[in-house]
Amino acid sequence: QVQLVESGGGLVQAGGSLRLSCAASGRIYSINAMGWYRQAPGKQRELVASITSADNIMYVDSVKGRFIISRDNAKNTAYLQMNSLKPEDTAVYYCNFEVRTGLGIYNYLGQGTQVTVSS
Repeated sequence: QVQLVESGGGLVQAGGSLRLSCAASGRIYSINAMGWYRQAPGKQRELVASITSADNIMYVDSVKGRFIISRDNAKNTAYLQMNSLKPEDTAVYYCNFEVRTGLGIYNYLGQGTQVTVSS
């Protein structure tokens, strides 16, 4: 079994910064892609950023130039540095890892962390 634990959410004023972390533990052989999703009230969950094991990175257009995704493979951890935050960034943020285990490749989702940006 694999568990993802997120941290770093909170309340920040517009223009401020937050750094989210997501650490995986358990019977992990390797982690392919790491991604961050978010879901605002009344909206569908959207992929915000992702990074592959080859360090290929994508961002949704609304966060380009403001958010930075990174990973530490030795720690099985992904980070999302969020700068110049806007009220529309308010959402629950989830990490999602594609993990290779002894039984195959599976996707795991974190418990979510609330990010609230006040105007």
